[in-house]
Amino acid sequence: MWQFMALPCELALLILQYSLLVALVSSSGPGTGWKTLQGSPPLVIARGGFSGIFPDSSLPSYSLALNTSGPNVTLWCDVQLTKDGVGICFPELKLDNATDISIAYPGKAKDYSVNGVPTRGWFSVDYNSSQLVNVSLVQGVYSRTNKFDGSKYHILTVEDVAKLVKSPSTGMWLNVQHDTFYKQQNLSVENFLRSLSTKRVSVNYISSPDADFLKRVRSNFSPRTTSLIFRFLEQYKIEPATKQTYGALLKNLTFIRTFASGILVPKGYIWPVDSDLYLQPHTSLVSDAHKQGLQVFVSELVNDVPFSYNFSYDPQAECLSFIDNNAFSVDGVLSDFPVTPSAAINCFSGLRENAKKQVETLVITKYGASGDYPACTDLAYKQAKSDGADVLDCPVQMSSDGIPFCLSSIDLLESTTVATTKLKSRETTIPEIKYGSGIYTFSLKWNEIKTLTPSILNPYEKYTLYRNPKFKNQGKFLTLSDFLSLTNGTRVLISIENAAYLAEKRNLSVTNAVLDALHKAGYHKPGSPKVMIQSTHSSVLKIFKDKSKYERVYKVDENIRDAVDSAIEDIKTFADSVVVRKASVFPETSAFLVNSTNTVARLQSFNLSVYVETFSNEFVSQAWDYYSDAFVEINSFVLGAKVNGIITDFPKTADRYRKNKCLKHGKKVSYMSPVEPGKLLKQVTKPYLPPPAPPLPVLNDSNVTEAPLPGVSGKVPIPSAAPGIAAAPITA
Repeated sequence: MWQFMALPCELALLILQYSLLVALVSSSGPGTGWKTLQGSPPLVIARGGFSGIFPDSSLPSYSLALNTSGPNVTLWCDVQLTKDGVGICFPELKLDNATDISIAYPGKAKDYSVNGVPTRGWFSVDYNSSQLVNVSLVQGVYSRTNKFDGSKYHILTVEDVAKLVKSPSTGMWLNVQHDTFYKQQNLSVENFLRSLSTKRVSVNYISSPDADFLKRVRSNFSPRTTSLIFRFLEQYKIEPATKQTYGALLKNLTFIRTFASGILVPKGYIWPVDSDLYLQPHTSLVSDAHKQGLQVFVSELVNDVPFSYNFSYDPQAECLSFIDNNAFSVDGVLSDFPVTPSAAINCFSGLRENAKKQVETLVITKYGASGDYPACTDLAYKQAKSDGADVLDCPVQMSSDGIPFCLSSIDLLESTTVATTKLKSRETTIPEIKYGSGIYTFSLKWNEIKTLTPSILNPYEKYTLYRNPKFKNQGKFLTLSDFLSLTNGTRVLISIENAAYLAEKRNLSVTNAVLDALHKAGYHKPGSPKVMIQSTHSSVLKIFKDKSKYERVYKVDENIRDAVDSAIEDIKTFADSVVVRKASVFPETSAFLVNSTNTVARLQSFNLSVYVETFSNEFVSQAWDYYSDAFVEINSFVLGAKVNGIITDFPKTADRYRKNKCLKHGKKVSYMSPVEPGKLLKQVTKPYLPPPAPPLPVLNDSNVTEAPLPGVSGKVPIPSAAPGIAAAPITA
């Protein structure tokens, strides 16, 4: 039996520290009730509505928040005042970043002092409310889609937003950020708020970073109906009334309690991170505030902004760390993507590690847990097992001396640091394999390959999204025999590519090497774990059909919209299941879903299981329709397309999805409804529509049928020095 090599002490300590923090932030939650101040579920606060998708504070933004969140969602409005004293909902003091006012009123920018800082722009105080009718809202965050900028969404008044509130379930939150500035312009936010009561506008929460403002308005509102919340800014900033830093005020919660019933804090006040974006131990702020009778609301939980690496780009995991751990729960979450905290609170909180799966969808790894550790290393596979993956995958490559091993690519440049070693001289160009040059596994002996340092895959580094940098070069590569020993008792998927080239040009039979390793590991025996053999080549799968009873998985290596009957019947002759890409199920254009295909249903109608790849957590890997949340994407494929399995580099996210409590319900709640492909795209006006994508092809016989694999001459070399593999001849 293959044994793990002892880990270096520093690495073992680092992994332990990382694992303990992950375990703490994901520990099972409110088994004995919510740890909020009042013992009730945390509040979901939609900042400007669903501002992660639509322009902040626009009608469709608020509407989407209401339609996709829990019934108790609270609508957040940043209150600004116009020249005639009308309150509008808009995220900033200046209008020019998130409206087209510079086009409606060109050359009208003015200079003001804002908190002592000279500031130039278009300000609401220079325009009557009637003049702003000509101004349209646009996306103010440049990393988000601007496709809705031509929709002419009007600026809403506070009263407009109040009419959207479905009392008593939903609520309204008014945030007043710049009371002092408006006083300097002879406008009164206090008077405006007082006027709302005469208009029968109910306000559930009023927040401000200005202690003096909250003290003044306190007498105008009943604490039974309206809660006053003190908003903390960055710790180094100065609070205008007390002239103290917000960090200093944090130590005097008793003082805060004299004029407020709660606090709103940036997430780093509760879960600080170090300079490398790794979590530090949580502070005692929530429990300290609760002891003073203060509710705690957290801000800056944003799906499309990088957060701590401990959460593996999973916004659900981050949200759960604030509401579902053994130490505390915040009383509410302010989010640009309210579907995420809605699902976290109602579906994912309180899940135990041994929680029962609610759906039987398979979770298949992509190179192990390669979102957290270098692909196909012992660390990636061990993490994937711990994360609940059903099937661990090994893409088999061959060394020059005939050792089969697991590696994500036949080109060592893609997942190792070989380019920095003396082996760089082996770089060559082989057009039959790939465009451009590479250092190929069959050019090196296994003893050379196993000395290489792994390099974590960063498929989205052009967006400056990097994976777990502390562990980017950790782990050991495994021979196929080592992999089978490590995964003992777990279902495995072995993928085989480039078999024809290896046989014809390198005299290496990868199919025989795989069959031999599986046989020696006992996978041919009754009761052994299930084996899946995957390839894009029918010739490879036909060999395994003749020589084994393993499940054969045919991978379609292009996006398709359908398949003709004869092609599917051909696939049935050599395969039991099919892998397709996500776009073959839900085609996209410019990151918008266009429609849905019939691919999954067609293949399943021929009794072929369908697995879909690749599901990643990074928000840039997902269409806008999925709201920058991997859970929403997975849900749409599982409940919407009814796929049999998903292939992912973050198996923990997928396994948690399968256990969520909301899958038990017969009637799906809004945040568990599969997205409707094309619905978001229909809201884009014609001038902003992305170019139509060309129609996807239909899979036909010529795409499937191919010649048999060439044989190899003589014996495949397998040296006795290879760990766990005897030196036995294998013939083609």
